[in-house]
Amino acid sequence: MDTSPLCFSILLVLCIFIQSSAHGQSLKPEPFGRRAQAVETNKTLHEMKTRFLLFGETNQGCQIRINHLDTLQECGFNSSLPLVMIIHGWSVDGILENWIWQMVAALKSQPAQPVNVGLVDWITLAHDHYTIAVRNTRLVGKEVAALLRWLEESVQFSRSHVHLIGYSLGAHVSGFAGSSIGGTRKIGRITGLDAAGPLFEGSSPSNRLSPDDANFVDAIHTFTREHMGLSVGIKQPIGHYDFYPNGGSFQPGCHFLELYRHIAQHGFNAITQTIKCSHERSVHLFIDSLLHAGTQSMAYLCGDMNSFSQGLCLSCKKGRCNTLGYHVRQEPRSKSKRLFLVTRDQSPFKVYHYQFKIQFINQTQTPIQTSFTMSLLGTKEKMQKIPITLGKGILSNKTYSFLITLDVDIGRLIMIKFRWENSAVWANVWNTVQTIIPWSTGPRHSGLILKTIRVKAGETQQRSPNMISLGRLNCSLLFCSELFSHDSLAHWSSAASEL
Repeated sequence: MDTSPLCFSILLVLCIFIQSSAHGQSLKPEPFGRRAQAVETNKTLHEMKTRFLLFGETNQGCQIRINHLDTLQECGFNSSLPLVMIIHGWSVDGILENWIWQMVAALKSQPAQPVNVGLVDWITLAHDHYTIAVRNTRLVGKEVAALLRWLEESVQFSRSHVHLIGYSLGAHVSGFAGSSIGGTRKIGRITGLDAAGPLFEGSSPSNRLSPDDANFVDAIHTFTREHMGLSVGIKQPIGHYDFYPNGGSFQPGCHFLELYRHIAQHGFNAITQTIKCSHERSVHLFIDSLLHAGTQSMAYLCGDMNSFSQGLCLSCKKGRCNTLGYHVRQEPRSKSKRLFLVTRDQSPFKVYHYQFKIQFINQTQTPIQTSFTMSLLGTKEKMQKIPITLGKGILSNKTYSFLITLDVDIGRLIMIKFRWENSAVWANVWNTVQTIIPWSTGPRHSGLILKTIRVKAGETQQRSPNMISLGRLNCSLLFCSELFSHDSLAHWSSAASEL
């Protein structure tokens, strides 16, 4: 049972329901209607509770004040460089979270692409009942827009050079900043990191982050698993490119069984870290893209995670793939693109995606249930004993497609070794030997034979030609191994011995 997403979702949902009931509010997008407008008109920009911090050589933020030009100079604002502003989300304890300083450091560690790094600190408005914090997002968005307009007017700093990075409720703050800034030009880029779902899911584009809010909007969805009718992160696409790592529902390494590992990393904060692990994973995937610029995670356009798990979506033609995170290829589209990928459970998160298509010859009258492992030999590395299980029985001449992910780059694939793990296969080993090395002209017994194997590497888009059997079998009582390559046996005999 997946307890960690359940616990966090139930806690959040109960909190929202209790708070809404206590304040006589309904769980509908109504906070953005007339009542919200009335609340906003009672606040002026002169009463701002939002602080804008700029980070120089140290992580000690320097506050920029609208209409105080001297603060720009004091804080070291460089109008010739882009401005990246981080916007946090809802706060339970009223304390800025540690990931903020990690992201600040990662953004400042890019010597080839220096930027001004800022923080929208709206903690006094975020540390409130969830429904009130939701209502405050529009106000904070207007205050961010006011800052950007002031920069344009005072130091001719173009809004197109602004990148807002919003987490959870902060993602929608970013959207409201973009939609309320006014004028014909838009903010350059907005990144939504697991944008909040409750009170935003299913709402109109004007009431949440949407592709209309910036020249380019990308979003990473990491905790969309639904409980009690709500999900912590928003499910629907909200950007030009929407990334769904591991399907977007829940993230590897975030189960409560990982609590002991989290205790080693976070001490007394381990339970909190475990509960919010999947939601915050969006942040760490983004930070990871900054820290590992040479190994960017690739995502692929696909209809859903089930199709992606079959390896059916590893195409990069016509913009069908993109890099996740800071270095995304910015291509605004008229229609949102949903992209999927697999990641590791910790940094570095990148994996290498491979699609395998296999055809068998089944000489029995019924489907054969079997599982096997594959060992892969590449020009750079080799991977041993990758377990493969085909969900249904194997039929003759049917193509089976599945996805394999590797933590390391093995280079160009040159050889595969199969190890069957089913006694039914051993019962038909003699027939398999006859088929691959046909020294007998006698009648064949029913059995399972590998016919063809085709492989496509997602990251390089390279396709291996049909692999042919080397005719070498290594059988024991219950296991039978077979080598496949796309070159001659003589050429790869030494390589085969390594496997």
